[in-house]
Amino acid sequence: KNIESGSEILDICSSWVSHYPLEFPRVMKRISGTGMNKLELIANDQLSDYEPKNLNSDPKLPYNDNSFDVVTCVVSIDYLIHPIEVLKEVRRVLRPGGKVIISQSNRCFPTKAIKMWLSMNDRQHLELINAYFQYAGGFKTREAFDITADGSGAPDPMFIVEAVKA
Repeated sequence: KNIESGSEILDICSSWVSHYPLEFPRVMKRISGTGMNKLELIANDQLSDYEPKNLNSDPKLPYNDNSFDVVTCVVSIDYLIHPIEVLKEVRRVLRPGGKVIISQSNRCFPTKAIKMWLSMNDRQHLELINAYFQYAGGFKTREAFDITADGSGAPDPMFIVEAVKA
C-alpha cells in the first residue's frame, strides 16, 4: 500500500522470502535483494536480481547511487552490527525522495540479535531505529506504524518505521 506500482525496490537482509504482496513481481519495475545466503536468494521468487552480501562484514551496498525508489528491511534490523553505516548506504542508493521501510517485531533469533535489542521493549525498539536514522543523517522525520493484526488469536506485534530521503 505504501509502495507505488512501477517502483524499483531493494530488500536488504533478504532471504528465501521478501514478504511482499504476491502481485509485486508483476507490478514493480525491479525487486533486488541482498542477503547473506546465496541459495536462499536464488529460492526467492519475488526477486528480479540479487547480490549475496554480509552487511555485518561490509556495510557497503553493491549498487550505484540513486538506484532505488524504496529500500525495505524486514525483521532484520536487530541483526545488523553496523546499522548506522548500513542506513548511510541505504541513503546513498535511494533516489531523492525515496523511502525506507523497516519492519520489526519482538520475535528474533536471540543468538543473532545485538545484545541490547534483547533487553528492550517494542517502544524502545522503535526509538532505537529512529536513532539509527538520526545518526545516519539525510532522512526526513520518521513515522512509525503499528500493523499488528487484529483479533483474539492475533499474532505477535508488528511495527513499521518509514523514513524518506531528504
